[in-house]
Amino acid sequence: MTAYQNVTVIGAGAWGTALAATAVRAGRTTRLYAREAEVADAVNAGRGNPVYLKDIALPDGIAASSDLGEAVNGAEVVVLVVPAQFLRATATDLATALPKDTPVVLAAKGIEQDSLMLMSEIAEETLPDNPIAVLSGPSFAAEVARALPAALTLASVDDTIGRQLIDTLAGPMFRLYQSTDVIGAEIGGSVKNVLAIACGIVEGRGLGDNARAALITRGLAEMVRLGLTKGATRETMMGLAGLGDLVLTCNAMQSRNFSFGHALGQGRSPDEILAERVAVTEGVASAVSVAELAGKLGVDMPICDAVHAIIHEGRDIDSAMTMLMARPLTFE
Repeated sequence: MTAYQNVTVIGAGAWGTALAATAVRAGRTTRLYAREAEVADAVNAGRGNPVYLKDIALPDGIAASSDLGEAVNGAEVVVLVVPAQFLRATATDLATALPKDTPVVLAAKGIEQDSLMLMSEIAEETLPDNPIAVLSGPSFAAEVARALPAALTLASVDDTIGRQLIDTLAGPMFRLYQSTDVIGAEIGGSVKNVLAIACGIVEGRGLGDNARAALITRGLAEMVRLGLTKGATRETMMGLAGLGDLVLTCNAMQSRNFSFGHALGQGRSPDEILAERVAVTEGVASAVSVAELAGKLGVDMPICDAVHAIIHEGRDIDSAMTMLMARPLTFE
């Protein structure tokens, strides 16, 4: 099966830049769209991405542009890596510039706040003539950019296109597993960010490893409940895009969501933490979306509800923890 040769990555944050580096290492002609002209200039000048991946050298061959039309011209595959809450606007802009049947790989993790739609649902609405795939799994951008080993899930309803996309993007240090469960890959990537904030709070509050292990385990149960209700498979929830990503983000300060929760646990306010950050902390918006989607679907997700209440409703962390511990005793 023939791999696609011309890849365009839309979004030059840390993850988008790392994926552009991965595509180049896989031997693809690679373009990177950067909203900030200074980022595009730095990449083209061989200075890496000093805003989002400071002090990490990138491979030669990434052609960066701050012109969207120029970036997608001639693309055979587009990888969309803009923040989840901006995906609709970007996809709408792409609709007039992207040829029909060009595959679009979604690498943003989240649920749109206003509509409670997954990224694939937005893409199907805004890009109805383009095949959609989802890339998700345990992957810190800095490690992927450095070509350290990583394994992720690439989900596409179309088996043939999914195989071609894997052949296009995979490499010796970037292993991709094929799936047809697009919904499961997205639910895992969205919910794990909220749960990582919860685990960061536990660490920042000094509540102990027992509490964090309990949150990860019961958080996984919440993720599975929501995924199954949306039509995902249990296998996906227990794979790289579910459990794998959850374990990574709930145990490392490299995770923007975990470090955000850690700062919350130490008593800092959400606004104060976010004001210091350049990159988007997806779990902050996802806490709203996940809680509202769970309520709409009648799915019990008490940990995610607690994170939402702490960040967006000013709930005291100690009272939220007491509420979780006081829930009725039941079967696992």
